[in-house]
Amino acid sequence: MTQDLNRQNELKKMALCDSCAGIQRNWRKAPGHPELVQGNNRQEKRGGHLVAITQYRCDRCGTPWEYENDKVNLHAGWSVVGR
Repeated sequence: MTQDLNRQNELKKMALCDSCAGIQRNWRKAPGHPELVQGNNRQEKRGGHLVAITQYRCDRCGTPWEYENDKVNLHAGWSVVGR
């Protein structure tokens, strides 16, 4: 029974709200949604240039997101982290 409860809790953690489920991932310039709260920024080196990465968290479902702003990579953008 405990394993069943643990599995149900894991599934609840993985559930995205409708707004988060609608975010187009891995596509630069794709919009987020209004309930994303901005967190920290950092820069990372990618192939000889720096990219800006901003952390977000959804106020509705708690999903942690990162947005990678890499102007030379069209497939940078939104990704879920820490799940």
